[in-house]
Amino acid sequence: MSPAPVIFSAVPTLFGPGGELDLDANRALHKFVAGLVDGLFVAGTTGEFPALEDAERLSLIELALEQAGSDRVIAHIGAPDARHAGRLARAAVALGVTRIAAITPYYLPARPDELIAHYRAIRDAASGPELYAYIFPERTGLPVSATLFARVAEAAGLAGAKISGSAAGELADYVAAAPGLRFFSGADANPAATMRAGGAGVISGRSSAYPEVYAAVKHQPQAQETIDQIVALGASVGRLKHALRLRGFGSGAARMTVDPPDAETGAAIAALVAAAQMYTG
Repeated sequence: MSPAPVIFSAVPTLFGPGGELDLDANRALHKFVAGLVDGLFVAGTTGEFPALEDAERLSLIELALEQAGSDRVIAHIGAPDARHAGRLARAAVALGVTRIAAITPYYLPARPDELIAHYRAIRDAASGPELYAYIFPERTGLPVSATLFARVAEAAGLAGAKISGSAAGELADYVAAAPGLRFFSGADANPAATMRAGGAGVISGRSSAYPEVYAAVKHQPQAQETIDQIVALGASVGRLKHALRLRGFGSGAARMTVDPPDAETGAAIAALVAAAQMYTG
């Protein structure tokens, strides 16, 4: 029997109506999701990390550790520059984090040697935790080939990577280029397909709003049909927050532009929220 995919939920950051960080809502969300899936990926893209202050990111990481434990949290400490990311990495480790992830440099281009230096600097700043690269070319403007990743991984002692966007379609190439490392796909449309490509599992934004379905798909193949319907709604932080608001988590507010649903899509989301609650996980 093939191993079940690991499901980490890339949790959104919940804000109050005025855009203030809602610690109570985030605590409740972390507790709920951690009770169903394998772990939490905190302060990533779905978490609107570019709009968060450092203290807010660390508060969210601390909440996740309280609700899920250090072995079930991946703290995203990525930043455009390694100095900033290293500072966040040290602070996260001080809170008890044992796994960190860092998105590649973004906004300005980076040469291969600069990419290697970026991750080596983060590793030097925090030598203890597992360190995962986060590759998302559509968001960063920086493509990272499988062969380049393997060079970075060897130089910086990476534990693996989260591969998102178009790069997720090349997951098998990354697995082949860096055998023995753990790769998570940010493409959560079909966790079984990720496993067939050699991945460890998915880091899933959609699972934050529909965790019962993603927990169930490990043992109930028919849950994939519901995932297909969720995926058909499109990828949008605004739509995830709408679903979470319907479930009693947060106000639905965001700091970034996140494409909230129109009335028709909102009704479809409500139907899928109801369907998700029929799974036992």
